[in-house]
Amino acid sequence: MVKAVVGEEIRLNSIEDRLSHSGLSSQVGLVIGKISTSLDRGFVFDLVPTPVNDAGEAASWITESKDDANKKRGGSKPKSQSDSSSVLSIDKDWVAEHARQVSRMLVGGMKVVGIYIWMNESLFKNSTLVLCQAVKGVAEAVPLVDFGWDERLLIHISLSPRRWACRNCSLSSNITSSSLRPCDFKMGRVLSTLQKFKCIHNFDIRFPIFRENISSSRKFAEILRDVISNHAEELKAAKALVDGEMVNVDELLAFDGVHEVEFLLPFMQHTSFQAYNQEEVVGILVFTGSICSFAYTNTKEPISQALADIKADIISSLHSRLDIICDEADGQLDSGPDVSGDLVDETSTQIPIPQLQLQSIRKQCSLTFPRRVFVPWLGDTYICDYIQPSETLEVLRDHCVELMSMEAPTDKTVILEPETESTSSVTFPTNSFWETAMSLSPELSQSSLNNKSSKRRSVAGTQILKSSNVSIITALLILILSVIIGILLFAFRA
Repeated sequence: MVKAVVGEEIRLNSIEDRLSHSGLSSQVGLVIGKISTSLDRGFVFDLVPTPVNDAGEAASWITESKDDANKKRGGSKPKSQSDSSSVLSIDKDWVAEHARQVSRMLVGGMKVVGIYIWMNESLFKNSTLVLCQAVKGVAEAVPLVDFGWDERLLIHISLSPRRWACRNCSLSSNITSSSLRPCDFKMGRVLSTLQKFKCIHNFDIRFPIFRENISSSRKFAEILRDVISNHAEELKAAKALVDGEMVNVDELLAFDGVHEVEFLLPFMQHTSFQAYNQEEVVGILVFTGSICSFAYTNTKEPISQALADIKADIISSLHSRLDIICDEADGQLDSGPDVSGDLVDETSTQIPIPQLQLQSIRKQCSLTFPRRVFVPWLGDTYICDYIQPSETLEVLRDHCVELMSMEAPTDKTVILEPETESTSSVTFPTNSFWETAMSLSPELSQSSLNNKSSKRRSVAGTQILKSSNVSIITALLILILSVIIGILLFAFRA
């Protein structure tokens, strides 16, 4: 349970002013912040309103009972009596989908930690069940597995009387009035107390596709998701260099600026080191790329928390990219037979690569992941977005406005593009399995390898002949020298 929550004062005050002038009776949205288990405290960076759905309907609305509607025709009702009989409704699925998409744009140390609601105090007391269900839907859409935190925040901004309140919402299966427990909430400086960490993580993963699994063939995306999970286990055990030095991860950093992090992966710790032949393996999954990661921690948090946030961000970024291309592949399948993108062979001309059964194909195919770009957000912080190879930076504008309720920067020079393209490819060897496994140059064909082998044998034979001639001459010289020394010794004794 989080005992206290601190919100960014400047940002939250501006949100309150915006809501007070909006004329809205209710608004629901996401709470973007950070939960520090070491400090037992929560930090709120921003409140992001959930946009209208595809039909143009708001994510929350207030309805009156039929009795109230009939009585309004005969005269006015006291406001308190009207509030007590009104009902709050929330499109929980739409709020959860908004949370899922926003979480992709957040970097290390930033999470969707709950929801907020703007409404009257009296109506809030009668809406506990609806609000808890909405919180639970968001938690299921963006679980915080690494935190071990089974609660989320619910921030209530009361329009009458005007005040802020924060509650912990339990995620237990049975939602009751006791699921909400109050916690201390105050305004303060949050963004100015953050420290920034940056990491460029390079990876090169090779995963064999076994012939014995043909009967239980799985899709490209399913196997790749397992590969990412295995890499997450390796990354957990990795040691780190911070600003080029080994540091005590339990200490605090005493200076500001961007701290550079480099991970040292343990060699083959979670990999079975075995040799396979071509009868056992039908292909190799080669997964390579470079990931840029940012993480933000409070100055009172140890270095270990920043490293954990970066590791989680790297894996989360890989999963987010895979989800994006899978969503696009599903859209291609739903659109009908006219499918665009990289296709593999004649047997699967209508199937996008993420949907392919790996054991059933024999031709090399490759899949390019979206690259990550970073957009200035609040203060000195950044959020991210993903650009497909066929897209430009113009797509950032729509994502920033719709998902984060912010204007995209007009100056493209402030957008960071530190990544190279991360690629994933499946290779099925046709001539030599080991050429594929060892990534030999494609110019080294089998005939050229045979020619070079013949040349090596010819050179070796010449060297052996020369070596034999030298040995015979040496033996004769030693024999002559021995005879001369023997004659000289005999003459000397005589």
